[in-house]
Formats: sequence, structure tokens, C-alpha cells
Amino acid sequence: MRATVLRRTAVAVTAVSLAMGVAACGGAKDDKGGKGTDTAKPSATSAAPAAKALSAAELEKLVVEQADLKGHKVEKAKDGDVVKSSEVATDKAACKPIADAMSFIAPGSPAATVQRKAIEIPQKNATQDPTDAAIGALGAPITAVTLGSYDGSGAQDAFGLLKTAGTECAGGFTVKGGGEETKVSKVAPDTVTAGEESVAFTVTSDMEGEPFVSKLVVFRKGNNLAAFSTISLAGEVKEQPKVIIDAQATKLG
Repeated sequence: MRATVLRRTAVAVTAVSLAMGVAACGGAKDDKGGKGTDTAKPSATSAAPAAKALSAAELEKLVVEQADLKGHKVEKAKDGDVVKSSEVATDKAACKPIADAMSFIAPGSPAATVQRKAIEIPQKNATQDPTDAAIGALGAPITAVTLGSYDGSGAQDAFGLLKTAGTECAGGFTVKGGGEETKVSKVAPDTVTAGEESVAFTVTSDMEGEPFVSKLVVFRKGNNLAAFSTISLAGEVKEQPKVIIDAQATKLG
């Protein structure tokens, strides 16, 4: 079992470029997200009253921080973690919103975005074998938090496109970025309740013949979208980052 976990961990390290920034080997911060996606066409809520997006400075006051998350290490995303939406491509256009949301990019066309990385701190066990403890630490869930704010109906439209992507991309798609190509083999719906509307998926990727399972959650609050992409270097995330989602929902009000 230990050997299997170590092998999966080694394979999963190559997957960080997908879930924490597909083209993380290059690129810089970009206030624009990617195209966003609904089980129908773009959201009918496009007729909603015009809204003015928050600035990046205003979003910085609303995104989750260290003080909001006990048992986690929260870091501000570095330039190398964040890429431009134009640097992430998919073989199916409808799947672009999911690839973006998994890659520290707010889907659609946000006026401003901010990002955080939240790493769960494993509980210490004095009786645990040191090697097992090290493996457990490597497998700790890592969540990319992306907060975007939109003008007009941009948040509703992006959310609608993201939902559509969940349906149209259920059978998988290919992501290209930073000279790398990753095959997403399955996008399965999950259940989540947050904000005014929310969507969640379990995303399974093929990493050198090994399944790499991550979680993706996005919710809308007013004209803001919060996205949470969670991975584990052990190769599988079994639960959504509920503590992080709840904390971010509270800060958005």
C-alpha cells in the first residue's frame, strides 16, 4: 500500500500544473478570466440589473485569509501560479470554463480577480510512522481559491456557461497549456449549497495512466464568483473543501 501511494504521489506531482495553473511554468497575473459555462445556453439572467464590479483592492478585503481558516496555511498566489486565460486551451470550446476555473482563472470576463492557495495542515499523530506521516503531509488537500467580480450580468453569464460545460464535457476533454497536454477523462456532478447559486464537479484526469481526482466548486454571490479547485498529491480528493467554501461565503455576505 505504501509503495502504491508513493508511486501515485510521484505521478500526481506532474498534475499540479493542471489544477493549480495549467501553464504554471510560465505566464503572469491577468485580471481577465476565461470563457465561462449552464445546462442550457448562456444564462437567462442576462436581463438582470446592471451591476458594477468591485476592484481588485476591494476583492482583497473579501477573499479568505489565514485568520479565516484554522488548520490551513493560506498564501497569496504567486505570479508563477497564475496564468492568462489565453494561455489555457481546450479541444472542446464548451469545456474552457472548467479548465479556467481549475487553473486560478475566473471564468468569463471579470473586471478584477484575486487568488489564494489554502493548504490543509495534517493533524499530528505521535504514534504514526514517520514515513506514513510524510506521505500524509504530501497528500494534504490544496485548494486554489479564485474570486472574480463582474460588471453587469457577467457573473450570471459566466456561471451559466460553467454549468453547461459540466453537461457537455461529462465525457472528458483535453487541456493544453505551457507546452503540456492533459486529458480530463470524466466530469461528474456533485452537490453543493453556497451563495445564490452554485455548481460542483468531481474531475478525473489521466496522469500517465493513473487516475487523478480533484474537486471543483463555484458559487455566485451577486456579481461575484468564487471558485475552489482542490487537489491532493496522493492522487485523489474525496471531499469538497467545505470549511474554505463556508468561510468565503461568509466573507461575501
